[in-house]
Amino acid sequence: MKKYLLLTLQIVVGLLFIFSGLIKANDPLGLSYKMQEFFEVWNLPRLNAFSLGFSVLMIAFEILAGMAVILGWRMNAFAWLLLLLIIFFSFLTGYAVISGKVRECGCFGNCIPLQAVQSFIKDLILLVLIVVLFYYRKQIQPVFPANICVATLSLTLVFSFALQWYTLRYLPVIDCLPFKKGANIPQKMLPPAGAIPDSSVIRFVYEKNHQTQEYAADQLPEDLDSSYVFIKRYDKLIRKGNAEPEIKDFSLVSETGQDSTQEILNRPGYQLMLISRSFRETNPAWNKDFAVILSVARAKQIPVILVSSDVAQATAWLDANNLRPFIPFYGCDATAVKTAARADPTLYLLKKGTIADKWSYAHFNLAILKIAEIAGR
Repeated sequence: MKKYLLLTLQIVVGLLFIFSGLIKANDPLGLSYKMQEFFEVWNLPRLNAFSLGFSVLMIAFEILAGMAVILGWRMNAFAWLLLLLIIFFSFLTGYAVISGKVRECGCFGNCIPLQAVQSFIKDLILLVLIVVLFYYRKQIQPVFPANICVATLSLTLVFSFALQWYTLRYLPVIDCLPFKKGANIPQKMLPPAGAIPDSSVIRFVYEKNHQTQEYAADQLPEDLDSSYVFIKRYDKLIRKGNAEPEIKDFSLVSETGQDSTQEILNRPGYQLMLISRSFRETNPAWNKDFAVILSVARAKQIPVILVSSDVAQATAWLDANNLRPFIPFYGCDATAVKTAARADPTLYLLKKGTIADKWSYAHFNLAILKIAEIAGR
């Protein structure tokens, strides 16, 4: 194979892996949640605890492998690793297409959402390219001396872990989630304009003479009587629409069981919403900064609420810090909370349902300055 054609193939495959890895590194927690979907489908929930570790390592390897291919470094080893990796990815996306149990595979994160079939086609194309590289792997030589290649790959590995550490601690660098700054939550909870709803038909299932029969609503048998035993009725999807809102299941339920979503999101003026997946400690490191935030907010009559899917731990934190009289608690769906709180916890500054700003726990010092600024206006 011609040298320049092979080099071009190296660059294309390497850049695709680096690009894919960088997008995932922007939100490694999102990839870990996608892994958990597969674990649940395969009845392996015990692996959920390791999903974030798997995610971080897979992302780092993807970026490292992409750079190694471009450099042509140790291609005999990396060609094998890439081939095994793309076969594994192709299996995952193929399984998602055939089973229909996972709609999106998270190949390019939330920034470039791909349906399962699109991901599968992409992986098949990559599989062909990698097979070619694998076949000619012995012809590929490093483009730089060994010491430069090793230094470049070492820096690449450090960068990939550092980027993931930053995004896990300080929120994604590029926010592709529906709860991004400037988004209006009530609007995001509505279906997009011009959306087509799902089309379905009612189906009835009966049993007669030990045989199960299924009928459409307008095709019930003429002799329908007590000899037919009713089994169930269900809606059969015949055409999938696109009427799903970007934000789903974001309902704020008070401790008395009242749905207060619209009341809170339509509240005029500013308010603060602290969202947490779980409170592992009753006295976390960010407590001091949050105490300052609460003091400034109370002085300027800015309401503060707490939202979490973990009722027991959230209320334990409120009680341990004597915050019950000052911060009302609202329960919310776990998936919605995971989407809204990529860092745990995340503080939102809302203005009538619009996200004016948001900060991770590690940036609460910046939140103090911002809240003091708007309070002084």
